[in-house]
Amino acid sequence: MTTPTPGAPAASDKLDGAVLKIASVVVLGAIMSILDVTVVSVALPTFMAEFDTTYATVAWTMTAYTLALATVIPVTGWAADRFGTKRLYMSALVLFVAGSVLCSMAWDIQSLIGFRVLQGLGGGMLMPLGMTIMTRAAGPHRVGRVMAVLGIPMLLGPICGPILGGWLIEAASWHWIFLINLPIGIIALTAAFMLLPQDKPSPSESFDFLGMLLLSPGLALFLFGVSSIPETGTVASARVLVSAGIGLVLIIAFVFHALRKDHPLIDLRLFKNRNLTIAVTTSSLFVVAFMGAGLLFPSYFLQVRGETTLAAGLLLAPQGIGAMLTMPIAGNLVDKIGPGKIVMFGVALIAIGMGVFTQVGAETSYVLLLGSLFVMGLGMGCTMMPIMTAAMQTLTDHTVARGSTLMNIVQQVAGSIGTATMSVVLTNQMLDRGLDNMKIMSQHVPEVVAAEPPGTSDSILSAAADAFGNTFMVALVLLLLTLIPAFLLPRRKPVAPAEGESAAPMMMH
Repeated sequence: MTTPTPGAPAASDKLDGAVLKIASVVVLGAIMSILDVTVVSVALPTFMAEFDTTYATVAWTMTAYTLALATVIPVTGWAADRFGTKRLYMSALVLFVAGSVLCSMAWDIQSLIGFRVLQGLGGGMLMPLGMTIMTRAAGPHRVGRVMAVLGIPMLLGPICGPILGGWLIEAASWHWIFLINLPIGIIALTAAFMLLPQDKPSPSESFDFLGMLLLSPGLALFLFGVSSIPETGTVASARVLVSAGIGLVLIIAFVFHALRKDHPLIDLRLFKNRNLTIAVTTSSLFVVAFMGAGLLFPSYFLQVRGETTLAAGLLLAPQGIGAMLTMPIAGNLVDKIGPGKIVMFGVALIAIGMGVFTQVGAETSYVLLLGSLFVMGLGMGCTMMPIMTAAMQTLTDHTVARGSTLMNIVQQVAGSIGTATMSVVLTNQMLDRGLDNMKIMSQHVPEVVAAEPPGTSDSILSAAADAFGNTFMVALVLLLLTLIPAFLLPRRKPVAPAEGESAAPMMMH
């Protein structure tokens, strides 16, 4: 059976021209999808003013996108097998770009939230499909280098998103944070048509409709409940408990269903692969800690230091620079010595940088803060993609799509839990210090200070900084817990699965 794999022979470890062309297409799509999460984050105050609504309401422009991502990801693995990765990837690009254009034409906050759902349905398929296309093209022996390439948009998104969003809003209008996707999308679509290999879909497996009816709504309801915690201020509210509870029941029901069905929507029997299980556990803890903390860095610069959105985005740049320095090196080493030692080294570096932020004050030196972000970036380049590599290296061609889908779902859920956790901790820390929640969420702390009697500004800024420091401490503890499963990751060069080997041994042994 022929496969659409233009990879080099096993003897060559370098990514050849054909694979790099495919990588350029995949990276373009991934950049659009990931950028869109962070670009919108800096536009929330603008949406509040433009549509005359509250922070809690405009925050759903981000949450709706996340929920749509989580809902569509489970279907991606089956659809890739059924329709082929190239056709599905191009369809996802069209859906994403159409949603982006509609978002730019939104007439009220409700329409914007609705169009963000449409955008998320397309965006949710781009990353798992990209991972599948790249892994098939390069072959198992070069997965580390492939993941390093795919890590570029995952790093650039959180760094460039706030900078790009702040600049577009200041230079033009909020509409352009969505319209920017139109020219990029057209280029990506043209490149996908010309450069992606023709694939031969294998529609032998029937679609698991019951699995979809259980898992997709289950994930959406669970994440809706978790995402409502910052707005309600407590886990004990009916909105959180009912939504998350029903979602959890549906997810548990799916687990029982998937373990009994021959071709489930998500193949949970992949967890019988020890390396994948350890990698998923490590990834979950890491994403909860790091993605949650990622929310705090720009907020500190905006709220405590009174920086503009553009300046706050620029101040995060050292993190991206550090990651770009170590990611290619880590990707090369993973294919030679395994991911275990590299991941533990990366987590240790991030912990050192995070430790500085646990002691942050209202006037902490920017040199110290930016240096810490740079060190954390160095660690990030050694962490996220090597963890993904540990999971993907042992998967056979047939299980790559299912494995990448599984990893993406876990990361999406973990990211939502991390963001909600840090939001709740920070809000409660602020309230414990007598700082009004709505003021903090809708404007910078220095502006709150201006309304206070003379002589109280230092104490307010100091209290706000302490709240951030204590929240960073929670993130640091979660990060250190990541070292436990990371210790069990492979520490030697992986043995690639035999060519043409079926997925069955992987699922059953």
